[in-house]
This record gives sequence, structure tokens and C-alpha cells, in this order.
Amino acid sequence: MIQRVKWAEVEVNEQIVGRVEQGALILLGVHASDTAEQARWLAHKIAQLRFFEDETGKLNRSVLDIGGAMLVVSNFTLYGDCRKGRRPSFTESAPYEPGRALYEQFCAFLQAEGVPVQTGVYGAEMQVRLQNDGPVTLIVDTQGAL
Repeated sequence: MIQRVKWAEVEVNEQIVGRVEQGALILLGVHASDTAEQARWLAHKIAQLRFFEDETGKLNRSVLDIGGAMLVVSNFTLYGDCRKGRRPSFTESAPYEPGRALYEQFCAFLQAEGVPVQTGVYGAEMQVRLQNDGPVTLIVDTQGAL
């Protein structure tokens, strides 16, 4: 999930570990079946995604076009299945180690696209603060994209 922001920051143990000004907050959920190829595709897609307004008010500019940055925060709960019972099931989320590796690869791929990247701490209890811009919130899913 990607949110256009005026600013965003993430805190771990009362310390700011990542902060961006204009750009985007990415809440990255890693699915149990995700691959490095999908992480590379996703990084390229998001770096090029035009969800910032141009001078006419149309969504025609990417984060690279505006000179923005991205804060990437891991979020396994995005794959929480709430269809049955009262408690979400997280069986679709990647196990810790493969999830961490793909999260780190995604961040590296995004940086290789030329996007300045800040991060949270994978698996940590984090506090995220942001000011939405728009709001513009998009879901970008790799399932069926490759």
C-alpha cells in the first residue's frame, strides 16, 4: 500500500529511525509466495508510478519527477485474512526470514531506481506518523502482474 505524503516518519523505541518529506509512505506486505523478481517489478513500478500532480492538477508525475523520497515500513498484517472468525489469520504472510530478505531486496531495488529510501525496522513494534497528501492511497499488488 502506498500513500502520498507531505511527510512521514517511523519510530522504534522512542527513536525516529526513518523520515521523509514530500514523497510516499509504503506499507510493504510480503506474501508467502513472493519472489525477488516480484520485488524488483514492484520497485520499478512504484518508482515510475505517476501519482503526484503536475501543474494542471493531473496525476502525471512520479516520485522521481518531484524529487521526493519514500519511507518503506514492513507490515505483515496487510495479508491478514479476516473472512472467518474474529481474529485475523496471517498464514498468507511470509515467514520472518524470507519476508525480511524480500523487504530488504525491495528497498535496495527501489534505491537502484534512483529513489531516496528511508526504512523502519523489519519485525519491530513501530509507530508511524504521516500527513497524507490528497489523500492519495493506492494498492499495488504483484499477484498476477508478472
